[in-house]
Amino acid sequence: MFDTHQLKGRPESAYVHRWIDGSPMEMPLGKCVCVGRNYAEHARELGNEVPDEPLLFMKPATALCSLHEPLVLPQEQGAVHHEVEMVVMIGERLSGETDLETIRYAITAYGIGLDLTLRELQDRLKEKRHPWERAKAFDGGAPVSGFIDARGISVRQNLEVSLEVNGETRQHGHTGQMLFPTFELIAQINQMFTLEPGDLIFTGTPAGVGPLAAGDKLTARLGNILQVFTRVA
Repeated sequence: MFDTHQLKGRPESAYVHRWIDGSPMEMPLGKCVCVGRNYAEHARELGNEVPDEPLLFMKPATALCSLHEPLVLPQEQGAVHHEVEMVVMIGERLSGETDLETIRYAITAYGIGLDLTLRELQDRLKEKRHPWERAKAFDGGAPVSGFIDARGISVRQNLEVSLEVNGETRQHGHTGQMLFPTFELIAQINQMFTLEPGDLIFTGTPAGVGPLAAGDKLTARLGNILQVFTRVA
């Protein structure tokens, strides 16, 4: 497992995609395609129906920030909830692709990230049947780790996705629990819109989401390949 203590304090004036050793990737910043309710227990914990097709929403590139740096949360907008997720980086253009092997080879890297959510605002928007973007797409709302090369990583195995807050496990699941597995998920997304190099797929969060507070210390893990330590500023 790559332990990212060594990356603590690395200066970053602006977000760029990076490998897990901190070196910049030759990838442009693109959109973040996020998947809601891809773990059944998470859908149930928020009182939502379990979907029969992927529930998609977007975050812009301006929402991206480094998970290795202290998290800066929006102020005076209500509770900010953590949602830990496996993140997939697209390396080759995909347009209307359904072949799962083609999709597999178009993935360049894997990481872990947080889909930060202004939960009270999201609940108000949902009550009014309005879009969620104001609760999801804010600056700093998509912290992501450095990325691990996709070669040699098999997501057909069940990769652990977990988050500890102040030493207590808040979220714990594995990719085998995803309602829409990685390659099939990307195929369905790709029927709606083109994916470009540098685009990220946030693949959904397991149950256990909850609020963050100033000073919280976080440990996010993806299987036995990636472990990130961070804190809330």
